[in-house]
Amino acid sequence: MRERRIGMVAEINRFPMKSMRAEPMETADLNWTGLPGDRQYAYFKQANRSRFPWLTGRDVADLVLWTARYEEAADSRPPTLRVTSPDGQAHAADDPAVLARLAEAAGEPVALLQIGRGCFDAMPISVLATTTEAALDAANGAPLGTRRFRANLVIRTDPDAGREIEWCGRSLRFGEGAEAPRIAVDCPIPRCAMVTIDPDTASRDPAVLRRVAQEFDNEIGAYATAERLGRIACGDPVWLVERG
Repeated sequence: MRERRIGMVAEINRFPMKSMRAEPMETADLNWTGLPGDRQYAYFKQANRSRFPWLTGRDVADLVLWTARYEEAADSRPPTLRVTSPDGQAHAADDPAVLARLAEAAGEPVALLQIGRGCFDAMPISVLATTTEAALDAANGAPLGTRRFRANLVIRTDPDAGREIEWCGRSLRFGEGAEAPRIAVDCPIPRCAMVTIDPDTASRDPAVLRRVAQEFDNEIGAYATAERLGRIACGDPVWLVERG
């Protein structure tokens, strides 16, 4: 099996609540549904009967300034989640005061849903290479950073590693040995208006999405699925592995 080292794990992020800020992690136990507790909760628009009823930053940009944290292990049944608003008010995720505040911002009633498998748009794991970050910053003429792209795993890439979309159809192994955790990199991530929202201010810049569409074919990051379970840690070496 052909393989080569392409970098190291720079960030591990989970998002307990869809559209809220990431919870940085030093280690994570990869399982078949991705990272434990990732996007397990979401607010949704009660009257919406579409395939995408979720309340996200596209509806209420300030959601990206909220934080969500588990009060115990994310695999508890069920885990208890607390959310903190941008003005520092902390509540249980299902507190009526939170639901009322978000409903007012959204202009319609909202409710909370917890899905053990996660409220994913497509696949449970997202990967982003710092090679792509550098290309984005160069195209933008100023740093954009990685946070607005909401990746679970950010890989600090070696000079010849290429971008994550070039890894599709192959696998990433984290650490050494035949039993090290591994993910299958499946397809590029098509981007939406979420990338226009500044993660620090919640201000919108439509030019970001235009640039991503025009200069990157609207593909930033890659979706992946678990191939071999195990613990991933920041600093782990990352190997690109040919499948089959």
